Amino acid sequence: MIGNGNGNGGLVYDPLRLHLEPGGVEPVRVAVIGLGYWGPNLARNLQESAAAELAALCDLSGERLARHGRRYPAAKHYQCLDSLLADTEIEAVAIATPVKTHHPIASAALNAGKHVFIEKPLAASSEEAIDLIELAREKERVLMPGHTFLYSPPVRTIRSLIHSGEIGDVYFISTSRVNLGLHQPDVSVAWDLGPHDFSILRYWLDETPDYVSALSRGFILPGTPDVAFINLEFPSSTIAHVELSWLAPSKLRRTAIVGSRKMIVYDDTSSEPVRVFDSGVVPKDPSTFGEYQLTYRTGDIVSLRVDAVEPLGLEMQDFCNAVRCGETPVSSAELGLEVVRMIEAVDSSLSQQGARVPLASSDKLAVGGLDTEGQNDV
Repeated sequence: MIGNGNGNGGLVYDPLRLHLEPGGVEPVRVAVIGLGYWGPNLARNLQESAAAELAALCDLSGERLARHGRRYPAAKHYQCLDSLLADTEIEAVAIATPVKTHHPIASAALNAGKHVFIEKPLAASSEEAIDLIELAREKERVLMPGHTFLYSPPVRTIRSLIHSGEIGDVYFISTSRVNLGLHQPDVSVAWDLGPHDFSILRYWLDETPDYVSALSRGFILPGTPDVAFINLEFPSSTIAHVELSWLAPSKLRRTAIVGSRKMIVYDDTSSEPVRVFDSGVVPKDPSTFGEYQLTYRTGDIVSLRVDAVEPLGLEMQDFCNAVRCGETPVSSAELGLEVVRMIEAVDSSLSQQGARVPLASSDKLAVGGLDTEGQNDV
């Protein structure tokens, strides 16, 4: 269990427990590849982490290198990937480049003996993801996808509530992740925003859906869906509905989890991100044939305290911990593969006019004995 008791009888967030001993382990020398939208955030968190040393920055744009390099004068600058990978002082790379480049860049880095962190999703296909996982195993290097929400205090708090049994059986989950922008020219909204909710659901429920169905449309960029409605059916009988959109009047990051005992509302944009509702429906045995009675219970609403910790900082610490101590990170490569499989199932459903499609079985994708079920817990 992650949480511990509070005065209201609920659970509170227990920060991610990392095993780096202060002063006992050398920082990991990491280079950031790609200084577009997300790369500068990786650089900032690596610079601020005691577990890491920002060793280098790499980008095809000399202007971006110069602009961001002024903030980190100790970091080397590279416009050539091969030159960076030949630098023996660099132990690891953090890749923040377009999805189609993840496999070639990560493969080159692993072959050069570097540990690899890749912003979500892990790769552009499950075949590419499996290839990277097998290569990382062969080279005995860490391969970690960037599913940052797995390090979010509210998300980790909710996982503890689910796994403690406090909300009972999870009936269904409904989530909305919408905003006005940012439209991506190279991937659909499912590939851009879907990894967030898919990784969270996989982390909360410890299972991958059996079936996926989806509906989407592309209104702004021809051929690029900017809104998607996705239904997921899990082996435990839990169902989930995921709404994704780049085309909405306001930003919304809201999830409702309905359990047999209690319900949870998670609002990532709220000052009270996790609220637990002591509400539900209790069926009674009928006193006569054909008579059914339901009791509706509406109890307290408890807003849980969660620590204000930047998830990306914890994620970078977990990556460095995996490099130094050999432990599987919370955002494991195997979890990253499952997320890619879920997105592929969405694409398959869309190609069949929203048909209910099964995910490819894990054993068919388990090349070389790849285990997609064993995830680390914290």
